[in-house]
Amino acid sequence: MNVTLGLLQHACSTNPADNLKKALALAEQAAKRGAQLICTQELFRSQYFCQSENHDYFQLAESIPGPSTAAFQHLAKKHKVVIIASLFEKRSAGLYHNTAVVIDADGKVLGIYRKMHIPDDPLYYEKFYFTPGDTGFRAWQTKYGKIGVLICWDQWYPEGARLTALQGAEILFYPTAIGWHPAEKKEFGANQHGAWETIQRSHGIANGCYVAVANRIGTEQPVGGDGIEFWGQSFVAGTSGEILAKASVHKEEILLVPINLGQVDVMRTHWPFLRDRRIDAYGDLTKRFID
Repeated sequence: MNVTLGLLQHACSTNPADNLKKALALAEQAAKRGAQLICTQELFRSQYFCQSENHDYFQLAESIPGPSTAAFQHLAKKHKVVIIASLFEKRSAGLYHNTAVVIDADGKVLGIYRKMHIPDDPLYYEKFYFTPGDTGFRAWQTKYGKIGVLICWDQWYPEGARLTALQGAEILFYPTAIGWHPAEKKEFGANQHGAWETIQRSHGIANGCYVAVANRIGTEQPVGGDGIEFWGQSFVAGTSGEILAKASVHKEEILLVPINLGQVDVMRTHWPFLRDRRIDAYGDLTKRFID
């Protein structure tokens, strides 16, 4: 089965309504240009507010279902496309998640994935805002193939990719917001970006599936200082980890990538990593550390 992926890469303003309008416009353009599975970047409705711990930013959250979900449902049904939308979810008073909504081509919500791994690093203070996900790792059968969704920091963990692939996911989508600390870019930038790309390409190899990563662009300085320079470079990797297409560092783009889902079965048959797993020997993976 041949399908076309559409990854949305753009800068974000301080106005959530404008950001939603832009994402919807880009998604509609992607659909008109032939995309069948469309993925937003992480938390596209705002600038990346996790650069500081500020209670005011909880006002950016919304319920799911809610206004953004409804807008994407309408678009999905209108254009008969699958949409993965990354939102700041207000589940209840004091309970918030970093959540992706999966909408099928008939406009119905198939389900949600709540980000499981929550970072706490300089300018990435996500533990202040997000409760760790409780959905587990999931895969959904859509009109255009079986997909799994993980979010940003999840992309560094092979366990998440594996557990999603074991449910039959043919494509792993990673809505993302990641970039450089400008002061570190010259010394560490190339290695940081290389590690980010390599670990995700490895998920494609190890699981014989496609990997699609949507990242934002622009420099955001909501708390002053140097801020974060987002490195863009959204990409799709094939079942051998090869880069099929990559967006630029600085430009707003709709990355359209045709893929053949039949290649998943070919790869998993010829490189039978899933067959040869020693599941009887992996019990210690559930331990924090092995003495």
